[in-house]
Amino acid sequence: MTSFEIGRRALLGTAGLGIIASPAIIRSHVFAQENKPLEIDRVTPPDIHQFKVGGFQVLVVKDGARPSGNPGETFGTDQSPETVGELLTQNFLPTDQFVNSFSPTLIDTGSDVILFDTGLGKAARAQGGGRLVEGLAAAGYMPEDISIVVITHMHGDHIGGIMEDGKPAFPKARYVTGQAEYDFWTDTARAGTPAEGNHKAVLSNVKPHADKMTFLQDGGEVVSGITALLAPGHTPGHLIFNIESEGRRLVLTADTANHYILSLERPDWEVRFDMDKAEAAASRKKVFDMVATDKVAFLGYHMPFPAAGFVEKQETGYRFVPKSYQFDI
Repeated sequence: MTSFEIGRRALLGTAGLGIIASPAIIRSHVFAQENKPLEIDRVTPPDIHQFKVGGFQVLVVKDGARPSGNPGETFGTDQSPETVGELLTQNFLPTDQFVNSFSPTLIDTGSDVILFDTGLGKAARAQGGGRLVEGLAAAGYMPEDISIVVITHMHGDHIGGIMEDGKPAFPKARYVTGQAEYDFWTDTARAGTPAEGNHKAVLSNVKPHADKMTFLQDGGEVVSGITALLAPGHTPGHLIFNIESEGRRLVLTADTANHYILSLERPDWEVRFDMDKAEAAASRKKVFDMVATDKVAFLGYHMPFPAAGFVEKQETGYRFVPKSYQFDI
């Protein structure tokens, strides 16, 4: 019997390759030796997903996925490993590993092509990440088509793709971000602190675009129908965005919740990467109370791809319901 061995990155759909002209292009290299299994070294197209919110076209790109061990070291850090493991087991998830995915989102309003966050960038391509640009190309968008880049917050997995080989990756774009977020990360007070590494990344990737940047406060407008809301805690100026068009609505929640079980079902649990853990928990409850009460869809940067769904309020938190065909009819 002939067997096939497919590389792990190909299985996850996160292998890196250059810009592709079509999602149908797949490169395969086949090796066959006598008495040995047939091996396929395959590079797959990036995962993309498209749907409409009223008159707006939404494109979600899977920039990559990163498996990690010990979920309790990231989520529920104030809980016992047994408590975290029990919740994972109840939801048919392993207790010793989790997978974190990254989902930049493009919204084409018909007048503007707006990119929300830029993914991991070139530095992650050797590990199968940094696939945003080829994902955009698979949907027919070139870097020059992007008119606005919105930065929800300035962690490395959101700003890594702003520059490409020392040049702007989206050469015709202007930039939008939160005033509080920019001020925090560009402040030289970050030097010599645990935030210094990210401070340097912001100085390299974000600050060079300051002359093309619009700084928003809570309630500020990106364009008509897209409004910023402050949801701090994960970072000091973390923004989410309310999207409305022709009576339809979507909330981009960025990193308000970073795991569809551990963050949503237990919003009070502390998360390692939340800078102000109490404030982040308060923002989670405020934002997802709104999403649940208003019965609207949300799109979270680290939710299971295609990263969109709904939540139902429960006694201890929220139940995640993945999007299906709600926006297709």
